[in-house]
Amino acid sequence: MRLYYKLILFLLVSPCLFAQVQVEVNPPEHIKSIIFKGPTEDQFPIVRIGEQILLEFDDLLANEQDYYYKIVHCDYDWTPSQLLKSQYLNGVDNQRIIDYENSYNTLQPYSNYRLTIPNENVRLKVSGNYVLEIYNSTYELQFSRRFVAYKDVVQVGAIIKRSRDFKYLNEKQVVQIKINTANARLVNPKKEVKIAILQNHHWPTTITDIVPQFTLGNELVYKYDQETSFYGGNEFLNFDTKDLRAPTSEISHIELGDLYNHYLFSDVYRFSRPYTYYPDANGDFVVRSLQGSNSSREAEYTNLHFSLPYAEELALDEVFIYGKYNNYTLTEENKMTYNEDNGMMEARIKLKQGFYNYKYVIKREDGVVDLNTVSGNFHYTENNYLVLVYYRDFGDLYDSIIGIGSANSRQISN
Repeated sequence: MRLYYKLILFLLVSPCLFAQVQVEVNPPEHIKSIIFKGPTEDQFPIVRIGEQILLEFDDLLANEQDYYYKIVHCDYDWTPSQLLKSQYLNGVDNQRIIDYENSYNTLQPYSNYRLTIPNENVRLKVSGNYVLEIYNSTYELQFSRRFVAYKDVVQVGAIIKRSRDFKYLNEKQVVQIKINTANARLVNPKKEVKIAILQNHHWPTTITDIVPQFTLGNELVYKYDQETSFYGGNEFLNFDTKDLRAPTSEISHIELGDLYNHYLFSDVYRFSRPYTYYPDANGDFVVRSLQGSNSSREAEYTNLHFSLPYAEELALDEVFIYGKYNNYTLTEENKMTYNEDNGMMEARIKLKQGFYNYKYVIKREDGVVDLNTVSGNFHYTENNYLVLVYYRDFGDLYDSIIGIGSANSRQISN
């Protein structure tokens, strides 16, 4: 009997012990141009329950493979929640993506796939963290992306301040938050409310596990300095290939081989230069083409050639080209190599026509990714900040999202 109770206890506890954090899985080389967004142009789906999410991607094998999608509900820490599928979904996932077409009149053939949620098969029932997983016909995970669904229960206000730490006065931006809980019946908000703060919708930057400093009436106040600070970075570099044959201010020349080759002007190190405002998309990209009416299926793939002079700041570490176009992944394709003939770090990346943001980052020997050594850190830099507010009442099985807030550092103050 004692063994029986031990077995029951193990079965109850084991899901918590073995639950894995749902990190975003990046695709194989033949899957490119993953667009994942909600009602706004930002490629980071933040939706109210019922709003539409769009996923779009290209398969360069162009053989009309079957792909399937699966939706996983997660808790605040991105481990799978205890909810059953039927508790967070209306309908059934694990369906085949049926909206796809082959490219038309392109040098690089590809199949373009589109999926919208909700659809006739499935809808979301509850708020919280979600992961969308894409599988092939042999049920091998191809890639996954995070998204969040929320309800407007509390009001979230955020402002951006300069750091009060003199050491980082010109480099960091601080997010200060107030959460008005007047419309919510929260029993113990100091313990039951959690927040997450993201810079430019980039999950690796997330600051979590911050408790309110104090309450003021119905407001939870987060007036920290160091605990909610981010390095400002610099504006992203960019280029635009919407016109295949026309060089722009960023493109030095174009050559035609098996594909079009766009050679960008060599970039420079900006950490020691004065900050200059230049509008960017905070790392994002937009697929677009002047050569067809449907950019999703008529835009070309081109080879982009990047170059950066070698400097002692790079040491012998690895240098990568970084951006939302590949979900900020460090791969062999976007890794730069040293050219002894001209002393430049160089890379060639195949990208779909469009407008792209990018920056150069360094992967140090200890594995740490140095985001801003090449570009520098400036408190003036324009950045978007997102605040997610989670709540779990006593006895609840999952962490819901009861409000979101946003702020932009254009309104930074001392």
